Amino acid sequence: MTPTAVDALIDLMARLPGLGPRSARRAVLHLVRKRGPLLAPLAEAMTEVAATVRDCVTCGNIATDPHCPICADPRRANGILCVVEDVADLWAMERGAAFKGRYHVLGGTLSALDAVGPEDLGLPRLAARIDDEGITEVILALNATVDGQTTAHYIADLLANLVSVTSLAQGVPIGGELDYLDDGTISAALKARRAL
Repeated sequence: MTPTAVDALIDLMARLPGLGPRSARRAVLHLVRKRGPLLAPLAEAMTEVAATVRDCVTCGNIATDPHCPICADPRRANGILCVVEDVADLWAMERGAAFKGRYHVLGGTLSALDAVGPEDLGLPRLAARIDDEGITEVILALNATVDGQTTAHYIADLLANLVSVTSLAQGVPIGGELDYLDDGTISAALKARRAL
């Protein structure tokens, strides 16, 4: 029913997070219909990204130069390093515009089931950055999953004698209603309570 090239594009699009076969078909059909204003520029942008984007050699963010803009900014060298699971988490932290230090992107979490160990996450490189960059505090901004918390505990033990290790607060989000929160979130909020 459809040309082979279109089927191949649908199959590739369906592999993207959040897109299944039906969504991929709709997206590809829209792109084909908007070939001039949308498909051609998208293809050019994807070609350029494929040719120029790489991992930052320092933190693991994506960049077009060896160092990302955050690592290249001397104002961000304030001795505070925020450890995140992946680039999407780094971008989320940056959207909040509250953190003014540097990052370390792990690229995943420790997982015995998936055979992901400390070397796979570049943890030796993280420990080396502590001395090289004069880091005084490491903030662990890892997801509140079993693997995320396992990784956080491992990193805290690894860096315990080198630097101050902190983590993001966990609990009730601003605007959150208790009735909609899961038991783990309520429990974490109770444990992290503070005086008003």
